[in-house]
Amino acid sequence: MSPGSGSVPPPIVVMGVSGSGKSTVGSALAQRLRVPFVDADTLHPPANIAKMAAGEPLDDDDRYPWLEKVGQWLADHRDGGVVACSALKRKYRDQLRAHCPQVEFLHLRGSPELIGSRLAARSGHFMPAALLRSQFDALEPLGADERGVVIDLDEDARDAQTIVDAFLDRITRGVCDDGS
Repeated sequence: MSPGSGSVPPPIVVMGVSGSGKSTVGSALAQRLRVPFVDADTLHPPANIAKMAAGEPLDDDDRYPWLEKVGQWLADHRDGGVVACSALKRKYRDQLRAHCPQVEFLHLRGSPELIGSRLAARSGHFMPAALLRSQFDALEPLGADERGVVIDLDEDARDAQTIVDAFLDRITRGVCDDGS
């Protein structure tokens, strides 16, 4: 999968905890691949947004219909698309794969300290920094049988284009990670 290779990239989910850079990296990746992009936050029902804005973490019942919408978006974009979506747990990723089996994941992994500092500097988002711990608690790394790449944000100060380059290089070479 590389831009300009003539091949059609599979749909990609840029995953990670809030503040990891999913939207920024996802948008840059979609632009590079010339495919549609959606931030899955825009697919949340109003009740989910209100719950998170009030400082309450979502539970699996809250997430299920939202993930169905994300999965449907992926299914509708089998010919290429990028979604920024937390996809924290294996069962959430399984739910997305049920709609689109060929989906690939780009996990933006960072330490709680790095992500916490990013969230503290962010304004205008409904997800409060107080919920970050609950996201790290829920996060399950990619399994060995899941198609995807892990980019460690703590390795160095990477901008979105550097992350996109690293992801595309690893996917092109067929290098996938198991999240460990």
